[in-house]
Amino acid sequence: MFPPPDDRPAPLLTTAVLALSSALLLALVAGEWPPLVAVDEGIADATHRWAVADHGTTQVLRVLADWVWDPLTMRLLCAAVAVWLVWRHSAWRTALWLALTCALGTAAQQSLKAAVDRPRPAWPDPVDSAPYAAFPSGHAMTATVVCGLLLWLLHRCGAGPALRRTALVAAVVSVLGVGLTRVWLGVHWPSDVVGGWLLGALVVALAVLAYEWARDRRGHPHP
Repeated sequence: MFPPPDDRPAPLLTTAVLALSSALLLALVAGEWPPLVAVDEGIADATHRWAVADHGTTQVLRVLADWVWDPLTMRLLCAAVAVWLVWRHSAWRTALWLALTCALGTAAQQSLKAAVDRPRPAWPDPVDSAPYAAFPSGHAMTATVVCGLLLWLLHRCGAGPALRRTALVAAVVSVLGVGLTRVWLGVHWPSDVVGGWLLGALVVALAVLAYEWARDRRGHPHP
């Protein structure tokens, strides 16, 4: 199904940078580093005032966060692509890799939430609510994982440039949009969202490295 790519899309250097960045942010959040806390609180206070004042925008963003960019929606999209891979191309290994990566990303996300146990922002006049701890943002991390994996699959299977450009725009809008939406709705600190983006990208990078390593082990070397 997949032709050999021209280069490796997730080099070790990129993975190492993502891992170090994620670890640094995690340490700063867990240690409640005062400058980070101050920036988080300043941005959160401003966006909450806007959310309360602009009821129409807030309602639109609630619909986007709760339905379009909801983690369940993203996981269902991932599951649909996995089914399509098996049905149309008998690509069992790739479908399993895709589903397993999404599942492991969810497990990592929930484990970090429990370990860090960061309180969410609290407001006297909330415009939305969310369960579980704050760090990392599940919406941001899930969108990054799913969109990143699907973009890589499009690259890997040789999709046309028009389709790849369209998918890239949709992915960027979704990943950035859902993160900014969670801050606007007052259910996450900005660093929760950045953490979700970094950790999601790290999951994708590690998954791609594992996929390419397994492919090479099966005797399909790159040119």
